[in-house]
Amino acid sequence: MEMEKIILGIDPGTTVMGFGLIEVKSNKVKLITLDELLLHKLPNHEMKLKRIFDKTLSIIDEYHPDELAIEAPFFGKNVQSMLKLGRAQGVAMAAGLYREVPITEYSPKKIKMAITGNGNASKEMVAGMLKNLLGLKEIPKRLDATDGLAAAVCHYLNMNALGSKQKSYSGWDAFLKDNPNRVG
Repeated sequence: MEMEKIILGIDPGTTVMGFGLIEVKSNKVKLITLDELLLHKLPNHEMKLKRIFDKTLSIIDEYHPDELAIEAPFFGKNVQSMLKLGRAQGVAMAAGLYREVPITEYSPKKIKMAITGNGNASKEMVAGMLKNLLGLKEIPKRLDATDGLAAAVCHYLNMNALGSKQKSYSGWDAFLKDNPNRVG
């Protein structure tokens, strides 16, 4: 079965939200767009959250992604920063849920590992690998956009890995026959 999907990847932030969209056709990945939403000029945290929600909705409405991959906030020393990042991630996820787009969350390490093979890779290394993988002409000055794109590519790579191991069933009867212990 041939997979055809559009995947939206988001790197949430309260100063810059990076995002990228890829199209997957015949197991080939093609860049649709990558960009960033600048939030530093907004007067307060609440307005930033509203802008993240509105922008995520507009991206979904424009490109109609089949799935959304989002980077999870990493645990840092500054609890306040992590709380703000978590809120930013939450409103982006809420926008996806509002439009009924399935969401998968990935840790920064998992994304870096999927793209570069190294969970501790730098943002520059991730951007460089994406440039080669997708044939980008140039890497953006800020790497939030490529971080968002990396979440989308990580999701695609993860789906492929899972897809090859997952068994498909023709219906409930076939599933129940193979999994009698999963029925309560």
